[in-house]
Amino acid sequence: MRGALERALDTAGKILRRHFGRARVSLKGRANLLTQADLESQRAVLSLIERSFPAHDYLAEEKASKRTGAEYTWVLDPLDGTTNYAHGYPAFCVSIGVLRRGEPVLAGVYDPSRDETFLAEAGRGAALNGKPMRVSKTAKLADSLLVTGFAYDRAERSHYYVEYYRDFMTRCHDVRRSGTAALDLAWIAAGRADGFWEFGLSPWDVAAGLLLVREAGGRVTDFSGGAWPSLERFGWQTLATNGRIHAPMLKVIRGHLSKENA
Repeated sequence: MRGALERALDTAGKILRRHFGRARVSLKGRANLLTQADLESQRAVLSLIERSFPAHDYLAEEKASKRTGAEYTWVLDPLDGTTNYAHGYPAFCVSIGVLRRGEPVLAGVYDPSRDETFLAEAGRGAALNGKPMRVSKTAKLADSLLVTGFAYDRAERSHYYVEYYRDFMTRCHDVRRSGTAALDLAWIAAGRADGFWEFGLSPWDVAAGLLLVREAGGRVTDFSGGAWPSLERFGWQTLATNGRIHAPMLKVIRGHLSKENA
């Protein structure tokens, strides 16, 4: 399966590079964009999966799914960072995770702008362009670089999300926002940032990044500190860290959640 995953990432990456800078854009929502590159990339990857593993299930962002109860499910984001892509901003990727009975066992994220391939296999570690990668060793939240994103309801809940941002910004070196959650998780795995939090992500946003972070020595949970109960809930609350700053980040998040539920 690993060979098929790498071929899928390469195929999708070539499509994204070809359309970059001249993508036709439509809207799925006020701030939820769609380009022909999303659709072409998804068709190409699903075609490869169906030819190689006709018995496998899949779940893809652009309204494509096959759910038969198969042992393996491929979870695909054919273009994560579509808003960036549509504006010519070079921060986007292809993200593919393979689940076995609901547990991530194989993952790949490809960044065409930097020609970087992040791969992980359960129990066998994580690699960047073939070289082993590990999460950072930053031990204190005060010394960390964090990454975040805002959900599609950010216009309606901007004050709520900014409260979290403000709280973390006062406790770390700085906070970044790239606009591509899958790449954020890959960069946590690579040690380029120390922690990431976001509300409202979908399974295709995190299925690959979850395993990348785990296999690089980090930790990924929801905001209760636990695992997601089902594929449908993958990513709804996502906290990914190098492991060392997980508890202090949870403490900040729980402080906000407790006030919300009071």
